[in-house]
Amino acid sequence: MSDPVRVSSSPAPAMPRNAEELLQAIVPDPVERQRYQSYLDEAQAGGLGNSVLVAPLDAVVNWARAGSIWPLTFGLACCAIEMMCMSASRYDIDRFGAGAFRPTPRQADLMIVAGTVTHKMAPRLKRLFEQMPEPRFVMAMGACTVGGGPYSKYGYHVVKGIDRIVPVDVYVPGCPPRPEALLDAFFLLQRRIREDSPFGRKLPGARG
Repeated sequence: MSDPVRVSSSPAPAMPRNAEELLQAIVPDPVERQRYQSYLDEAQAGGLGNSVLVAPLDAVVNWARAGSIWPLTFGLACCAIEMMCMSASRYDIDRFGAGAFRPTPRQADLMIVAGTVTHKMAPRLKRLFEQMPEPRFVMAMGACTVGGGPYSKYGYHVVKGIDRIVPVDVYVPGCPPRPEALLDAFFLLQRRIREDSPFGRKLPGARG
């Protein structure tokens, strides 16, 4: 068996040093960023320097939400081992603001369904999801969770995809998916959160 792929521990992203860097971090759209950059230039021309930053409230809220995802401590089967590996020191998801696993659904905004979901467990899963505050997100991790996995044909006791029970935002295929795949799913979820509109109209494709 070949040695597992080693991932170097890259340093955490540097904090913005001035208003321009902070504006670039919280406003991903270049057109919107150019508009607010003009406001910033006017403020600097008036002698305010870098002490004033004009940015849309939606972008600031989404920037904070994307960097403070609290997953629910919820593992059902073997995929939970990969989820624990992803949160440990080797991959260190704390670097990306998503390592505060919560023991109660009332303090979590992300449910990672890691493992086989049986029909007996399905009502408990849905109850935990309903106890999570909005905005809440669901990540289906592993082939069993996505579509039943090896039990899809003859496993009468296994739910053939948790999207029949709760809405799913990100699917992570694999049996089991590696921690790198789960990290990539986190990045995808963060991009989706940054494109949301919490105070107005939902963007196309965003779940209400």
